[in-house]
Amino acid sequence: MPAERVSVPDSSAIPTHAERDIHQNATRSAVQLALILVASFMVVLDFTIVNIALPSMERDFGVATSVVQWVVTGYAIAFSGLLILGGRAADMLGRRRIFIVGLVVFSLASLAGGLAGDPVLLVASRIVQGAGAALVAPAALSLITTSFPPGPRRTRAIGLYGSMASVGFVAGQVLGGVLVEWTSWRAVFLVNVPVGLAAAFLAPRVIAVPARERALGRPPAEAGAPAAIRRRRLDVRGAVLITAAVALAVFGISQGDVLGWTSPLVIGAALVAVGAAACFVVAETRHPAPLVRPAMLLRPGLRNGATLAFLLGVWNGGELLVLSLYMQQVLHFSPLVTGLIIAPQGMAGFSMGMLGPRLAGRFGVRRVAMFAGVSATIGFAALTQLPAVGYSPLLFVVILVGVGGAGTAFGSIVLASRELADGDQGLAGGVVNTSRQVGAAVGAALLPAVAESVSGVSGDRAAMLAATVAALAATAVSWHAARQAASTASVPVSS
Repeated sequence: MPAERVSVPDSSAIPTHAERDIHQNATRSAVQLALILVASFMVVLDFTIVNIALPSMERDFGVATSVVQWVVTGYAIAFSGLLILGGRAADMLGRRRIFIVGLVVFSLASLAGGLAGDPVLLVASRIVQGAGAALVAPAALSLITTSFPPGPRRTRAIGLYGSMASVGFVAGQVLGGVLVEWTSWRAVFLVNVPVGLAAAFLAPRVIAVPARERALGRPPAEAGAPAAIRRRRLDVRGAVLITAAVALAVFGISQGDVLGWTSPLVIGAALVAVGAAACFVVAETRHPAPLVRPAMLLRPGLRNGATLAFLLGVWNGGELLVLSLYMQQVLHFSPLVTGLIIAPQGMAGFSMGMLGPRLAGRFGVRRVAMFAGVSATIGFAALTQLPAVGYSPLLFVVILVGVGGAGTAFGSIVLASRELADGDQGLAGGVVNTSRQVGAAVGAALLPAVAESVSGVSGDRAAMLAATVAALAATAVSWHAARQAASTASVPVSS
């Protein structure tokens, strides 16, 4: 009787252990990146989502506009002032740990803000919310730059992170308009609670911690340091000085329009901010383990990246505010229609975030950043011809602004992080995010002031001209960075 023949599958069709491991690692990396991007999007979204809700808060609480404005200002001061400290805390204490703590703080503060029955409690909750965001943002960026090896995967992940930042600024206008018009201003806070707590719950299960960091409770850069050095790494004096400098600078800039630029409080805040910044520089040169090593700030990549982030913040923070007011006060559109008109800017930004890494692989990051600056410049130049009545297809050029914003965000992050060791990635994230938030404070004060200085629609056109100058400056910085890289590459290396 013939033996029964057993069919054996082709060995090439059977996945090996190595292939299964690669597939599992790729899936885990994708889920980890998605979680980080959702958290980053939520933090940036909250910077602008409140703007449209301010009139409703003013009516509910029966207070003046200057009081309700502190809902925005308090968040901006806490967020901007604590970013560098949050970035260094992520490097020292563990990026995943700080990421989770920040999410919990942010979510609970959002809950308190949504339930607040008093404007003082609302402003206090926004300040705490800003502190939580200052922990999440740099930790999220450093988790990306340290979890993905240098190359196309990291570049793609940074491109998505940059696009989320740009989309978040715009999406806040759209989602804020929808929530306020269909529900209540409280929804702009409460919407964060389930998302933030879910992200904090999933983070320990999704985000891996390097073995050496698990062993010592420190990032790899700290693992080899003696215990005495690790204990003294917290530069409290530097943290207090830089936080005071940035917070007071943002306060002075944001309140200049409200209190007057010659107000003793504004001038005093500016002088103390300059003094604190000077003391910080001196203190860091003398500290054995400074919060920011002065030599780091001399690195061209970090310097160019921070400058690009600042200029992006200027036009992002001011443009959205001016356009929102222009459409509602001049064209008499509803908050929802205003958000929908601005929405293509966010969609264009997301598309650029997806496409940017491919363009960078072909043409280089600096050229992509230069292209982004040119796109934003052309877009703003067209917006200097804003119509005085009715909708015009001209408003569709916000697409170019969205492309420019996402491309500049991508370029600033790559330039700032690529020269630094893993142990400094959290700090790099803090520097880039701080630069952008300070820029946003400048833009939110400068562009509306320009718009108000000229009557009618001409003021809004003048504000778009100021944004054009900022975008043109970003183009010049990118061009300079490209020339710098070319000249460095052409210098022969002596053996």
